[in-house]
Formats: sequence, C-alpha cells, structure tokens
Amino acid sequence: MKRILLSVPHMGGSEIDFVREAFATNWLSTVGPHINAFEAEFAARVGLPAVALASGTAAVHLGLRLLGVRPGDEVFCQSLTFVGSVNPISYLGARPVFVDSERESWNIDPALLAAALQKRAERNRLPKAVVVVHLYGQSADMDPILECCAKYGVAVLEDAAEAVGTEYKGKPSGTLAPVGVYSFNGNKIITTTGGGMLVSHNKDWADKVRFWSTQARDPGRAYEHTEMGYNYRMSNVLAGIGRGQLLVLDERVRRRREIAFRYRDAFADLPGFSLMPQASFGLHTNWLSCFLVDEKRFGTTRDEIIRLLDLADVESRPVWKPMHLQPLFAGCERIGGEVAEDLFRRGICLPSSSNMTEEEQARVIDAVRSCAGHR
Repeated sequence: MKRILLSVPHMGGSEIDFVREAFATNWLSTVGPHINAFEAEFAARVGLPAVALASGTAAVHLGLRLLGVRPGDEVFCQSLTFVGSVNPISYLGARPVFVDSERESWNIDPALLAAALQKRAERNRLPKAVVVVHLYGQSADMDPILECCAKYGVAVLEDAAEAVGTEYKGKPSGTLAPVGVYSFNGNKIITTTGGGMLVSHNKDWADKVRFWSTQARDPGRAYEHTEMGYNYRMSNVLAGIGRGQLLVLDERVRRRREIAFRYRDAFADLPGFSLMPQASFGLHTNWLSCFLVDEKRFGTTRDEIIRLLDLADVESRPVWKPMHLQPLFAGCERIGGEVAEDLFRRGICLPSSSNMTEEEQARVIDAVRSCAGHR
C-alpha cells in the first residue's frame, strides 16, 4: 500500500497559471510582479505590510535584527518549538533563554514569563526580546504576554511559522506584536515549496527588511553597500505559487480542522489518547493533528505507536524536542521545562495532509486503534 505521509503539499489549481506566467514573461529571480502581488495580497489578508522572504527562519532572523538584538543580548523563547525559532538568535550572537509551556495551549506560559521578567527586572537583566511561537497552528495567549512585555519594555516577535490562518480573539496570529513571521515550507498548511513572510505594524521596518533581504544594495548604478545584507528574498516563481495557495487558505484550514476532529471522534472511546487542547481564545488550524498518549491508560508507549504505525506504512513523529534538551543549546539557561518535556515524551503527530482521502484517514485510524494495549 502507498505510504501515508505526515503533511504534503496540496495545490489548488491556480498555482500553475501563475508559474506559467512567470516563465512566459521571464521573471524568474527575486524581482517580478508576483512578488509584489503576493506581498500585497498577504498584507490584505492580515492587515499589515508584508515582505516575502526565502524562509520562515530568514524572517525570524531579520525580525530579531529589526528589534535590535545584538551580540551578547539575551532572548527569551519557548522551549517547545522547532529549531528554526531559535537558531536566528545565535546568528545574531545573542543567547537564548528557554521558557516552559502551559498545558492549555502548549505555547509559552504567560504566568511563568511574567514571573521571570519581574525577577530579571529586579536584577536589571531584562532580555532584549521574547520570541512567542504559535505551535502546530494554535495561538499563544497573547494578551497577557504582550501586557507583561510592555510593562518591562521588552520587544516581542510572533513566530507564526506553523500558524498561517490561525486567529487570536478574531485577529490573525502574527499580527499582534510589532513583528510577525510565517513559513510556507513544503509541509505547511499552504506552501510556496520554500519561503516565508515577515509582517510589521511599522511600514518603514518592512521596507528595511526588504532592503536587507536583497543584499542591502544601496540605490545607484554601482553595487555599493553600507549595511550588512542577506540573500533572503523570495523568487517571483515561488511567489506565484504562494498567490495560488493563498486563494485556498480558508479551505485548507477547514480541512485540517476536519481531519483533527475526525481523529478525535474516532478515538473518543480509547482511554489515554487525547487531541491537543483547543484553547478557547482563538481558532486552532490544527496544522498537524497532535495527540497525547497516557501510556498506562492506553497500554502502549508513544514510541511503540510510532514504530507500529511505521510498519503499517503510516508516517508519524514525536512533537518537537524541547530546545533545552538539544545538544546544540547545552548550557543555555531555562525557566521551567517540565511541561515541555512531558509533552515531548507523550506527544505524537499523525498524518494531517489536507488532500488526505477518507480512506487514507480510515487506515490511520485503524492502525492507531490496533496499537492500544500492544506491549
């Protein structure tokens, strides 16, 4: 049988027309009408100026630079995330400090963050910025996070790489802080095959990022440079794919949620196998359908489930390994960590592609159900 993969690209049909247009007009590099149009269309969607970049990681990098992060600074970031949220901190010569998650959303714990900032303020050692990640398509609880950061004058970057289409109290996630970033990697809810977007409330900041992303070439005929730049711009071809994908975003969100809730209902009678919480303050896209395994009640470990699903040609994986457990960041300070460790130990991601058929999902459901009580 065909292997069922975790999350694969799902084209909507219009993408190929935009790509053909790019080829027909020979706009193939990092300039062209699709880039401008994609930025404008995304900006209209979220309500903020937008800059199309080569990846979500590039967007985090430039976003932190906008916020003034420099060598020797400290930057708080939730520990339960993908490494792309954290590597840019090191790119800038700063030091990450990892903050634990809350169980209600699996994202950074606002109460723990507020307490940590208060202690740091008392010692005159506040971080330069906080990276808030909206994990697996669920928003963090932004109001208390923004409130405590504003109290101490700490900048916030929203990493919405996994959360295109997610909402917090009716507003698009990624638009509540001064800087937000998104990813269009091949496995995301919509894709440009590889790419990202940065948005900001400050149009001048967006223009600065656009300048930096094209090697910071100063105006004029000569290739003159007064600032450090990067080759971070999205290509016109990929922007064309993005334009087509943006047209079907709402449908992709609907389908991902449908898949997650079908799993939830199918496993309702299985003890110890529960869907990731759906926090009350926002719209969770369920980019990936994530579940927690209670080994004693389910009768099988998370790792054994992954092994058995693999034998059934079903791809699954653990939730992200916390950054404070990564050898790369050994020695970095952490604040808490027990919740992130527990979620990592027991969390599993199931196939969630929006183009998954009903029959394929039924195969996954049957495979998971057959794991119950297997030792």
